[in-house]
Amino acid sequence: MLMAGILVLHGPNLNLIGQREPEIYGSLSLAEIDQKLKTRGEELDLEVRTFQANGEGALIDSLHDAQSWASGVIFNPGGYTHTSVALRDAVAAIALPVIEVHISNVYAREEFRHQSLISPVSVGKITGFGWRSYLLALQALAWMIEKEK
Repeated sequence: MLMAGILVLHGPNLNLIGQREPEIYGSLSLAEIDQKLKTRGEELDLEVRTFQANGEGALIDSLHDAQSWASGVIFNPGGYTHTSVALRDAVAAIALPVIEVHISNVYAREEFRHQSLISPVSVGKITGFGWRSYLLALQALAWMIEKEK
C-alpha cells in the first residue's frame, strides 16, 4: 500500500528558525525540524515532504500542487497568517485538510497576531508548543487519514 503524503509548508522567515529570536522560536534549524517530521512521518506510515518560501506565490503554488499527491497539509503561514487573503483563498480552494501551525503561542504575543485569516478555512490550529506543534499536527493528520480508510 502506498504511504499517504503530507505537505509541511513553512512561510516567510521560517528559514531563519534556529537563528531568529531563539527565545521565541527555539534553537533547532528548519532542516532539523524537517528531518524530525520526516522520521516521525515514516513511523506513522506517512511520506512527509517539506517546503519553505518567503513569497506568497510560491506558497500558493505549493498548496495547489499538493492536490496531486498529498492527503493533507501542515501549514505555518508565518506573518502571512494575519494579512494574506490570497493564501486564505488557496487553502479554501484545495480539497485537502489543512492544519494551521505556529511555533509560538500567538495569543501571548502582540494583538495583531491574534487574528488569523487561515484558521476559518483550516480543519484545526495548533499553536504554542515550539517545533513540536508540527508533530502534533502530523499526528492529527495521521488520525484523520486513518479514520477515512
